[in-house]
Amino acid sequence: MNFFETLIHPDKEDQPERAVVAHAANLLQVGEFQLLQLAYKDWYGEEMPEGVIDRLFHSYMLYNEVPHWARQYARKIVNLEGRGDLDDLDPAYHVYDADYHTFVPDGVRKFIVAASILVLCIGGGIWVANIAATKSLSILPPYFESKDFRSSR
Repeated sequence: MNFFETLIHPDKEDQPERAVVAHAANLLQVGEFQLLQLAYKDWYGEEMPEGVIDRLFHSYMLYNEVPHWARQYARKIVNLEGRGDLDDLDPAYHVYDADYHTFVPDGVRKFIVAASILVLCIGGGIWVANIAATKSLSILPPYFESKDFRSSR
């Protein structure tokens, strides 16, 4: 696939095995490599060692080689979605996301405070602009005032 085809169809994948992994990653809303990390942890029961990360990254990204355990895990995710049993918000799928949160403490209060500040700033700006505005002769810029066109007769 060339560069322009990738721009036009970013979700198209030439390799069917990588397409399954990409589809499963999209279903979970994680990156492909994060899905590989999840698959490794699911298959081997432990975190992926540093040496394996480097080898896997090169073989997957450069040579399109998908390990059998990653294919199996991706198919499991796709099957869960097909049955309607996939919960993509499950924190178990987002252990490698640095900023993944499903709940914000005091979120409603923070929203109300932020919205109030925003309304106050915008409303105050409109009020100050209304006070400072004088009678203008034009609707669009430049704004000429009637004192600018007074004749000196």
